[in-house]
Amino acid sequence: MRRREFIPIVGGAAAAWPFMARAQQRTMPVVGILSPATSDADANRMNGLRQGLKDAGYIEGENVMIEYRSAENQLDRLPALASDLVSRQVNVIVTIATPAAQAAKSASNTIPIVFSLGVDPVQIGLVTSLNRPGGNVTGVYGMQLAVTGKRLELLHELVPSAGAIAFLANPKSGSLPEVEAEALRTAARSLGVELRVLNASNSNEIDAAFTTLAKDHSVPLVVSADALFVNQRVQLVVLAARHAVPAIYAFPESTAAGGLMSYGPNLAYLYEQVGGYAGRILKGAKQPILNAGLHRRADACCARSLGQGHSQIT
Repeated sequence: MRRREFIPIVGGAAAAWPFMARAQQRTMPVVGILSPATSDADANRMNGLRQGLKDAGYIEGENVMIEYRSAENQLDRLPALASDLVSRQVNVIVTIATPAAQAAKSASNTIPIVFSLGVDPVQIGLVTSLNRPGGNVTGVYGMQLAVTGKRLELLHELVPSAGAIAFLANPKSGSLPEVEAEALRTAARSLGVELRVLNASNSNEIDAAFTTLAKDHSVPLVVSADALFVNQRVQLVVLAARHAVPAIYAFPESTAAGGLMSYGPNLAYLYEQVGGYAGRILKGAKQPILNAGLHRRADACCARSLGQGHSQIT
């Protein structure tokens, strides 16, 4: 399978960044991180973020501080965590996943916010346009929807006899499950298969979803790109093996955990770009950082579990 380039990077906020923190007297700037997931699930993202900051000249503990806030998969905690970062007057807020970006934007219209999203930030109201985001929000648009249907197609190639394919979504994850489901329905119709949506917003509901799949003769499964499922990737991989469910995931982190297949961007690489944006903002960038449409490489991979390890096909 060929590696594909599909990550446009959204331009920086037009006009001037309204730095409320610039006037503060600090020994070093502070980057706030707002995430709906857990620190374990965010490990690759944080590694990429630190690398991006380093490439921009910022090393944690030396000339920049990082304040990490995790909602531990409880999305209703995000507004309070965002407000906490604002009260600490961090210099920039980096958000992980759509709900965090929305919570940060609601909490502040002055502190620069940098996101990485798989859904169109214009459609969900985060930015005015890709070329000129406006306001205090910018980031990396990974175009997950461009490859969502491809995941279903790959799974159908693996199990061509399947008359139905299931989709595991988190109904509490804003607009992501709806737009993913629509992309999957389009792909399913073109292949003449039925799409069955299963919802899960916590570990117990994930267990219940696989019990349903097992009763339904273990139809193949497409797993949403939602942060919850990155966090619960080990649970998902174990359940898929236990119930003999062929599953495809959105990120290579899941195949690294033993999953069958994944197709999508490398999270560490995405957050290198985010870290680079944050670094430019810390240096006082006022004009658009990059125009929309600049594409950089991310990894799309397909992997098959082989005993205790796995082989990767790219």
